[in-house]
Amino acid sequence: MQLFAFGINHNTAPLDVREQVTFPENTMELALRDLVGRNPIKEAAIVSTCNRTEVYCCTDKPEDAMAWLADFHHLPTRELDPYLYKFPREHAVKHAFRVASGLDSMVLGEPQILGQLKSAVKSAEHAGTLGLLLHKLFQRTFYVAKEVRTSTEIGTSSVSMAAAAARLAERIFGDISEQRVLFIGAGEMIELCANHFAARNPKKITVANRTTERAEALAERFNAQAITLSELPEQLALHDIVVTCTASPLPILGKGMVERAIKIRKHRPIFIVDLAVPRDVESEVAELDDVFLYYVDDLAEIVKEGLDSRQNAVAQAETIIDSNVVDFMRWLATREMVPTIRALRDQGERYRRHELERAHKLLEKGEDPKKVIEALSNGLTNKFLHVPSSILNHAAADEREELVELINRLYQLHRPQ
Repeated sequence: MQLFAFGINHNTAPLDVREQVTFPENTMELALRDLVGRNPIKEAAIVSTCNRTEVYCCTDKPEDAMAWLADFHHLPTRELDPYLYKFPREHAVKHAFRVASGLDSMVLGEPQILGQLKSAVKSAEHAGTLGLLLHKLFQRTFYVAKEVRTSTEIGTSSVSMAAAAARLAERIFGDISEQRVLFIGAGEMIELCANHFAARNPKKITVANRTTERAEALAERFNAQAITLSELPEQLALHDIVVTCTASPLPILGKGMVERAIKIRKHRPIFIVDLAVPRDVESEVAELDDVFLYYVDDLAEIVKEGLDSRQNAVAQAETIIDSNVVDFMRWLATREMVPTIRALRDQGERYRRHELERAHKLLEKGEDPKKVIEALSNGLTNKFLHVPSSILNHAAADEREELVELINRLYQLHRPQ
């Protein structure tokens, strides 16, 4: 069994591929149990965000794990394989550290990924698929991410997806204070977006969500109106800016609904940012006149602003990560020796018990205790040294020197000069 990580992200796969292999929160534990239950995989954790789907596992058949990802989502393996990155052993460790530190994100240094990784670990714990190896990996991952953020300025001047959405709206409308903003969803990303838009004092804010309780809780914070998703057909035309990010597996805004809204607005432009994966807005909506539709990948250039000024921080972060990869692999190497060490100790324990039982029998017969102790010590010595002595005596000429060096090292022997 070896540590292995694989997946796709915004660098290797387009949005229309990424949205086909996402794992909604309510299916995560089922997926983990299916992965471990049906394959030669001992441990597993899945990270699923708008920009990445990754599997971390402990297996001796990585190809089975990768085939499972395609099969679980009813995709031919050949269609998914060109987009997959694959990281064995120390490469998997380094990748995990870089992801948690925000070095592999679309938004360099963004902090949200750390929370998403922690959620992935909790799901694996609940599913019973997080074992010693992955537990240790992620604990070290969180430690490294904290060290990177504390010791470097990786997050300085970063432009979040939420901030990018607000900036893009300003480029289109100029002054947002005259616009009406509609948020669809009530999760973390929508909350972040609401903070950025609310700071620009829009004319009106509305929050639409499947459950009114969450919508009302968010709306109360921003002096906004709360509505349900069923009210969207009537409410959409009343808003100039729409930001959507839900966990819906199907689009919420279709071409027909948006087209009707544009007619009601008498072709006044409407700006839509869809940060969801899978997408909340049908791709055909982009064909409509007077609609400015942007998906998560379209914001890539904006979030790269300030990247050049942080290259020194990136170099510092990479140094921290490389050092911790070495430490983790040293720990892993030690763990891999545990079965051999345990077997060696078990054999030594068998020798001890055998000689001890023999000594007890001799004492019960009235034998001299001093002679019994002497026999016990001789018996143990002979048993421990019989195998290495026999191997040395029967070693072939080409392996004898290597064996002698190994024996000297194991027993800390000093050859006579």
